[in-house]
Amino acid sequence: MLKRRTRTLSAAAVAVVLTAGALSACGDGKDASKSTALDQTTVSGGSATEAPKVEVKPKPLKVTETQTRVLKAGDGPVVKGDEIVSLNYVLLNGKDGSQLDTNFGKQKLGLNLGDKNLLPGIKKGVANQKVGSRILVAMPPKDAFGAQGNAQIKVAKDDTVVFLFDVVSATTPLKTATGKAVTPPENLPSVTVQDGKPATITIPKGQKPPKDTVSQLLVDGSGPKVQAGQTIRVTYTGALWKNGKVFDSSASSPQGYFETVIGQKQVITAWDKELVGKNVGSRVLLVVPPKDGYGAAGSPPKISGTDTLVFVVDILAAY
Repeated sequence: MLKRRTRTLSAAAVAVVLTAGALSACGDGKDASKSTALDQTTVSGGSATEAPKVEVKPKPLKVTETQTRVLKAGDGPVVKGDEIVSLNYVLLNGKDGSQLDTNFGKQKLGLNLGDKNLLPGIKKGVANQKVGSRILVAMPPKDAFGAQGNAQIKVAKDDTVVFLFDVVSATTPLKTATGKAVTPPENLPSVTVQDGKPATITIPKGQKPPKDTVSQLLVDGSGPKVQAGQTIRVTYTGALWKNGKVFDSSASSPQGYFETVIGQKQVITAWDKELVGKNVGSRVLLVVPPKDGYGAAGSPPKISGTDTLVFVVDILAAY
């Protein structure tokens, strides 16, 4: 029932516009101790806000299998194949060495390595590396943008692409809210949560719904604060104030959770306003009047234009 995001292509999000085929096995880039097609490629300069210069050699650079070269081994934990990683990157076309995109000096790129739509070459290159590493990854079309290439970022169908990745962090998403329990006021709905099932939301008898959105912590998480523009992973249940009937729940989805970009008008207004700034690990109760939900049009057939909505949301990850 929530407005869902659509993956659209932009230069700032090229590495997450992931429309390639299914993932191949992870961690099968060539061993860093062996010779690779990236041996002559050089990296120089750069800072936390300025991308390093990557000079691709030889040109054109072509590979038939994803190859990885570790420029600096990190001293952090080894990245698993199902974690959410935070990266700085530079993307280049192996044909002529031209830089296509970078996020240095911008928000770090968060990628879910378990996403079935992830470019296979990214998972092959990043999985099994250590946090803190700087790596080069060369990807053939089959592990990058496929036989169709990507005209918007000037990648032709036969072009090898080269990524420079700085692996900043890797985290495992929570399974449920984790933190300090908070006792809500008595005039708000009560909530009972069971793993893998829609939450039970009980509306207080005789209580009129609020005119403005109410946001109440039920669990105060201790993770990082959610930032606008990040993708969040949540579990949630939504019910109607008028009768407590559940109209939607992530428990009904195949994966058991929901992911969306937050703070960018991809979901209802109340979510954008109230989930940004909350800590990962938090459980949030939202009471949402129509103006911050689906408006006068509602979302038929379950939600009318006058329905106040109640959500309980567990924030499991932000990246």
